[in-house]
Amino acid sequence: MDRFARDVPKAELHIHIEGTLEPELLLELAVRNGVALPYADIDSIRRAYVFGDLQSFLDVYYEGCAVLVTEADFFDLTMAYLHRVAGQGVVHTEIFFDPQTHTARGIAFRTVITGIHRALERGRQQFGITWRLIPCFLRHLSAESAMETLVEALEFRQWITAVGLDSSEIGHPPSDFESVFRAARDEGLLCVAHAGEEGPPGYIWEALDVLEVRRVDHGVRCLEDRALVERLRVDQIPLTVCPLSNVKLGVFPTLADHPLSTLLRRGLLATVNSDDPAYFGGYVADNYAADGLGLDRADLLDIARNSFVASFLDDGDKAEHIAAVDRYGAGDVDRQL
Repeated sequence: MDRFARDVPKAELHIHIEGTLEPELLLELAVRNGVALPYADIDSIRRAYVFGDLQSFLDVYYEGCAVLVTEADFFDLTMAYLHRVAGQGVVHTEIFFDPQTHTARGIAFRTVITGIHRALERGRQQFGITWRLIPCFLRHLSAESAMETLVEALEFRQWITAVGLDSSEIGHPPSDFESVFRAARDEGLLCVAHAGEEGPPGYIWEALDVLEVRRVDHGVRCLEDRALVERLRVDQIPLTVCPLSNVKLGVFPTLADHPLSTLLRRGLLATVNSDDPAYFGGYVADNYAADGLGLDRADLLDIARNSFVASFLDDGDKAEHIAAVDRYGAGDVDRQL
């Protein structure tokens, strides 16, 4: 199952590039940029990666981002991610990044996006991984700050497919950002948003009806609302589910308690992703293969197909990738016979 989960062709749709900052690179960049960290070594960093909830994770996450200073840092960060997932069956990735985390420290938006974009293009040439780029607004900051970020992002419109909403969910409903998302849609950008991870099902309704998102990031609390489940099923609104993240942050106590298999059985368009893998103990294939989820090969093939259906690729590319998943599944059956 581990090999099957690793090698099946897949897209990753919920990945925060800052959340791929492994301890080794964290220390390397801290030395490179003269940034003091409250950690003596890699072991002390890993000991800090114990979280009780989303906010306790975010505190460590934002602290780590301080080592990202130059275009080369963002290039190295993104290339390290691409190197890892190239060996995990990823052929397409749709990457989140948090501009405000960096611009608030005096790092220019241009520096951030140019480094990431240069690596994505290098990864496309070197590994054949296609990409889409999605700047996210930090919901614990104001809608005015988000609008300023959108204006900066539009200078690089040719590199950006969608906008997203992330950070601390509780107390920051999607509706707070209605005007920003309307402005983004007016510019032809697609919309996604984190909702229904720690926040209530009502946040998912708002993401759908107020922000007009094309897919919901996380969305696992939808099961608390029968009408919402039916809406998601009928409209086939994708959910970008992150099992290891959900357990690491205490959304569910164990993987055996995770509702991924229930989402699939109810006909929802669920995908599997890694979220912030450096902090949560695994990249995308590790999430596919995670013990306790109760998935079989047929489930993994469905999830892989879903990842392309839910992507922002054009229909022709989606069809080609889905056909590749089907060929992989058929080949695995042949190998077992």
